Amino acid sequence: MDLHLKNLFDRFQEQFGSGPGLGPGSGTCLMKVEGISSNFIKPLFKASAALYRTEPWRRLRPGHLFGVRVGKDSDWSGKKQPFPCSQFIGGDGGDIGFYMFRSENDAKKMTGPRETIRVPNVELLRVTYELETLMFPSNRKMIKSLSLEASGNDRFPVIDVARCTSSGELQFRNPTLEELKFVYAFLRAISLVHPLLQEDKESGSNWTRLTCFDPFIETVDIQWPPEMARGHELVAVTISHPPGQAYEEKTSSTASSTPTKYAEPPDEATFMDVRVNSNSSSRHCATCEKEVNGEQCLCCGRCRAVVYCTSLCQKQHWKESHKSMCGLYKAMMEREEELVMKIFTFPCSADQPCKWLESLGIHQKGMWRRKCSCYSHCPFGLLPVKGGLWDSWGGLGEEEYPGDVPFRNQLRDGISNPILLSGWSEYYNLRSLPLSTPVADILSHPLTVYYILTALSINSKNLLLKGKEVILHYLGPEGEMDWMPAFAEIGHLLNGLGNIQIVMVGPEVPTSLSGTTSGISSRVRVNLVRGVYQEEATYLPSPHVIVALNCALDRYSNWGGALDLIKSTGVPAFFTEQSEILCANAKQVLRGAGLHITHPVTPNPFRSPVKNHNSSTNLPSYSNGFVLGVNT
Repeated sequence: MDLHLKNLFDRFQEQFGSGPGLGPGSGTCLMKVEGISSNFIKPLFKASAALYRTEPWRRLRPGHLFGVRVGKDSDWSGKKQPFPCSQFIGGDGGDIGFYMFRSENDAKKMTGPRETIRVPNVELLRVTYELETLMFPSNRKMIKSLSLEASGNDRFPVIDVARCTSSGELQFRNPTLEELKFVYAFLRAISLVHPLLQEDKESGSNWTRLTCFDPFIETVDIQWPPEMARGHELVAVTISHPPGQAYEEKTSSTASSTPTKYAEPPDEATFMDVRVNSNSSSRHCATCEKEVNGEQCLCCGRCRAVVYCTSLCQKQHWKESHKSMCGLYKAMMEREEELVMKIFTFPCSADQPCKWLESLGIHQKGMWRRKCSCYSHCPFGLLPVKGGLWDSWGGLGEEEYPGDVPFRNQLRDGISNPILLSGWSEYYNLRSLPLSTPVADILSHPLTVYYILTALSINSKNLLLKGKEVILHYLGPEGEMDWMPAFAEIGHLLNGLGNIQIVMVGPEVPTSLSGTTSGISSRVRVNLVRGVYQEEATYLPSPHVIVALNCALDRYSNWGGALDLIKSTGVPAFFTEQSEILCANAKQVLRGAGLHITHPVTPNPFRSPVKNHNSSTNLPSYSNGFVLGVNT
């Protein structure tokens, strides 16, 4: 009998709600939203499921308010953010979901110690996760017809906008397409950043059960679904706790402090077996660096990112360092599928570069010789060259690499302009290249440079549009010095307008090449200078922009002087890193040097599609994977 009553009570809670919340969904159906398409509903449900898997309700309660800012105010009707404040409900029982409010004041009015308070004439957008069996027929029909992704165990989000009348009754309406777009950006962003919240154990009150977190603010770039992009593929989303945090408030940051807080991991580490794909390289234990194969590997059962040889090494690493990083690693691992470029048909994993190149028939050929260690004995920039573009691209067919010819039919209103690209698909289409050719792996470097000049650096873009020259300082070149035929593509993309002078400065420039100039195309020339940037910069032409690709800021001590110089000159500078964890480290180095990150970490649309794994983790890395900027 007791079990029967318990089942009845559990079903009553599911059907009518309890604790914080306004009750179950109202029956609004997204298919009835004006202007919506099924191609947007699917990624909306996918983003909702991704958030559900991160389980924010384990730590977050309605009293934890978050500020939300998506893009610019001018992007939204009324020239203001639709719902700039949010909270999670259901952590203590009741309806599981989150509410979004028009203002922080509205959120505080409606947040009671145990229940959600009904305040007249306050409108909020709510997303509640409900069991499919308890949903309205219209929603169940939509889920079945569109094969929408479930959140958790047969739960699905129900999205509506609620408003309490003066008599205390609730009114509901369907959200608008613009409001759903805002929700989508919040779903994607909050699932990435909420694990980074760090508990503030010193300021917590003894008389409250509400966990206190350190003040937090983080900006991430979110990719819109294709049908919502409208020419802008990415949007910057800023999440802050409590609402109203600003970057300028972080004046206490020092070279040793980190402005990003990591999630509190579980009390005890967990373990699981992980098999490494047979075509990937062996791993190294994160603690003792012992080489282990796929059959012997263990990894952290929470983030599934870090590899060990035994449970003893795993426990030691947990105590020493992994405990503070586990939440960040987990957030990164959940983005792996999102970051993979699925358009290409050639093998996209290069943990063993020689085997990868052999599978494509280009091993030890042309520019590909710099993609493995077989020619490490030959200094950068001095690979023997037979001549000819066909040989440079390793003997690929003429239809498989970009020819040294301009783009055709690229006039707009009869006027020549630089070609603006949004990603690899657009480039491959323009060049009529098959998706089976791996040239994107080498072209990642020149096209990342071009993307920075035409999409991220406004000053450089304006100079090119006016037909003027842009001077770019390129720090730390290595293999790029052997890829000059690929850099010639920048000249063709300029499409007859403007010029670019690239000054490559670094200690790896051979003495015999230092001081030379290469006119790799009629609109692009490259100067090579051997030395450390801060020592050579005085003798170089003043730059409009500075670039460092795959810079590993946290691993080389001589970056300190270069960063001091960049700070003193105020020249816009962009850095790329191979992985998100390296970007997190780079942000710490840049902020420690007193540089203000004005362009937050962004997945680079021209990163190399060829994925590598760190030998001690399962975290994927891509050449030029992520870009961030200062002084922009």
